[in-house]
Amino acid sequence: MTPTMKTKYREKVVPELQKKFNYANRMQIPAISKIAINVSVGMQHDRDALTAVLADLAQVTGQRPVMINAKRSVSNFKLREGTALSGKVTLRGARMYEFLDRLLNVALPRIRDFRGVPATSFDGRGNYSLGIKEQTIFPEINPDRVKKIHGMDVTFVTTAETDSEALELLTLMGMPFEQKSKGEVQ
Repeated sequence: MTPTMKTKYREKVVPELQKKFNYANRMQIPAISKIAINVSVGMQHDRDALTAVLADLAQVTGQRPVMINAKRSVSNFKLREGTALSGKVTLRGARMYEFLDRLLNVALPRIRDFRGVPATSFDGRGNYSLGIKEQTIFPEINPDRVKKIHGMDVTFVTTAETDSEALELLTLMGMPFEQKSKGEVQ
């Protein structure tokens, strides 16, 4: 079964991008190549907190996270080399499209006072990063069982060469970018 976002990309997004940017070759059309999700517990050094955070990340993504350890010791932060600090997941293929679908259609609309995601979080090479403040916006997470609220960083890695191409790609995929009002100063 093909994910709905992949079908949307093939049938609607590709022709729109082809028409707007006049690509000579179909392989030039930008696509989302992967989605990387990072979650950190910070300087708590609590093994139970990290286990809970990684379990939440596994529930949200459907994939087992990789644990990230400190690379070096920093005495000012009471941090030792090898201490487990965070976890990450890289999604590709069908899982990537399924996560994107749940993020755009279920999770982001559940954010209180949601006005859109910032359109300024591009890195200059066509990749977009998004910070999520609470893991409870995902329907897979039971808010009653959450011991501590934590956020996550979601990075959309695209094959676009410019930020404008990536912005158009993500907009056509359904990313709800915030709209600036006429009287608002940037």
